[in-house]
Amino acid sequence: MTFDSCCSAVPSEKGLPRRGFLGALGLGAVVASVAACASTDTPAAASVATAASGAAPEGFGPLELVLLGTEAGPPVEPSAAGISTALVVDGVTYVIDCGRASLTQYVRSGLRLADLRSIFVTHLHADHVADYYNYFLLGGSGPNIQFRDVLSGPVGVYGPGPAGGLGPKFGGGEAPTISPENPTPGIAELTRKCHEAFAYSSNSFMRDTGVRDVRTLADVHEITLPAIGATFENTSPAMDPFVVMEDDRVKVSAVLVPHGPIFPAFAFRFDTAHGSVTFSGDTTYSENLVRLAQGSDVLVHEAVNVQGGEVRLPPAALDHMLQSHVEVQKVGEIAQRAGVPTLVISHLIDFVTTPIDRDRWKAWAREGYDGEVIVGEDLQRIRVS
Repeated sequence: MTFDSCCSAVPSEKGLPRRGFLGALGLGAVVASVAACASTDTPAAASVATAASGAAPEGFGPLELVLLGTEAGPPVEPSAAGISTALVVDGVTYVIDCGRASLTQYVRSGLRLADLRSIFVTHLHADHVADYYNYFLLGGSGPNIQFRDVLSGPVGVYGPGPAGGLGPKFGGGEAPTISPENPTPGIAELTRKCHEAFAYSSNSFMRDTGVRDVRTLADVHEITLPAIGATFENTSPAMDPFVVMEDDRVKVSAVLVPHGPIFPAFAFRFDTAHGSVTFSGDTTYSENLVRLAQGSDVLVHEAVNVQGGEVRLPPAALDHMLQSHVEVQKVGEIAQRAGVPTLVISHLIDFVTTPIDRDRWKAWAREGYDGEVIVGEDLQRIRVS
């Protein structure tokens, strides 16, 4: 594993089809019996399909979104997976955030691990990285069994470096501090500590079954910030987008966004030959994000609802929601200002109605916006081109 600021992701090679492995296990007939997902055209450029339970959708377009999980966290919602999205560009896959069950959803969607080139992490809240290490521990280092789909080689990882400090406790007073000698590690240290925590399992498997060394499967890059005075006390000063990574299929740009005390917190934009997709990450209203998303074909934006009924939240939690997220009633204005024709809402949480009323959310998000609104669902596919 290497750690540096920014370089090209490592191209993946075509591996063996997962279907062959399922057939060898006697599961091929089960998978084949599941109906393929239906697709419908939307008035905008994007088209949408939702995978049936257990389905393995085929025929990905040149540029396609797969909503692996759409639930905000950290509380566990049994009917939805944690926030995670895959972007498929000419057969190569990029994952943005790795919330709870991301890896399982990745495989369920029909995406191949052998085609995974890079993972991008918007910030280091647990609900965005809960399944991050599983991509390497479970998705890449298993036995090299014929027909088994595994990572084909090192996967580029791009995410936050150390925050450099902790903000004060909400309401004053003191709070416990875990690992006081290093209380705000970045994605590189998080990865290294996971290697150490799972050392016994990995060491045993390498000796017993000849699995690959999990440390060779993650090529970690902590994103270097431009010199704009950003710190954990000044989390998202005004800035222009800057390039994080560029390869033969995508150019990925980023800006800092305000997400309460969390630093760094990024939004990412993927520019391809087939169109552009911007991911807000977790954020409250941000001019940086509007600048980044300008003219994108699709904006994938988080949203929260605290209106329309009684909200039973303690003051600290309600303050976090309003200082760290955008209410669904206001998200359409952001997409309108950015000139984006399709708004996809993901990272959903409603403190009034559970499960969320999707028709109501769609109507709310259309306020001040004349484009197409998609309220995301797990395993939904959105074809951009």
